[in-house]
Amino acid sequence: MFKTTQKLVLASASPRRKELLAMLSLPFDIITSEVEETSVQATTMQDYVKGVALLKTRDVAKKAPNATIIGADTIVVYDDELLHKPKNREEAISHLLRLSGKRHAVMTAVAIIEPNGNETTFVEETNVVFHHLSQELIEAYVDSGDPFDKAGGYGIQTAGTLLVKRIEGDYNNVVGLPLAALFTQLVALNIIQFAKE
Repeated sequence: MFKTTQKLVLASASPRRKELLAMLSLPFDIITSEVEETSVQATTMQDYVKGVALLKTRDVAKKAPNATIIGADTIVVYDDELLHKPKNREEAISHLLRLSGKRHAVMTAVAIIEPNGNETTFVEETNVVFHHLSQELIEAYVDSGDPFDKAGGYGIQTAGTLLVKRIEGDYNNVVGLPLAALFTQLVALNIIQFAKE
C-alpha cells in the first residue's frame, strides 16, 4: 500500500505509539531518547509539548543521522494546567477527581527530522469529556496500576475507557500518536509514497 526509500526511526519507547505506527506496514526501528523533558520552558502548552517532542527527536537524530526520525510527546491539560504522569496513588486519585465530569484537552506534538536536518512539527488536539466518576471507580482504576505511566493518569485504550463519556477529535491522538495527521505530513514531505502495483 505504501513505500518509502528512507530508514524510519520512532523516537519513543511507548508500546502504544509502536502499535499505531506499525499500522502503516512500513519497516521502522525504535531508538529512545535520554533527555530531561522538564528542561523545556515555554509560554503556551502547545509550545511546551512541541518543545519536548523536538528535544526527544533531536536527541535520537544524533544517534541515527542517516534516518528520518519521528518523535512525539502527549500531554493532558485541564484548566490551563498540565497533568503529568502521576507519581503515586494520591496524585493519580487527585488527577481523576479533577477530571470527573469535566472536559480536558489531550495534545500530542509530533516532530519529524529528515536526514538533511529539515524539521517539521505539528500539534494535534483532542477534547475528552469524562463521566461523573464515583470514588469507588476512581480507586479501583488507580489500584489496577494502569494510570502510572500515562499523562493525566488514564489510558483511553485500556480500562481508562470506562471513565470517558465522549471525545471530540482523533482517538489515536489520545492514545499517543495522531496517525492520520502524521501520515498526511509524511506524504506531503514525500517521505512515504503510495505503492503502485
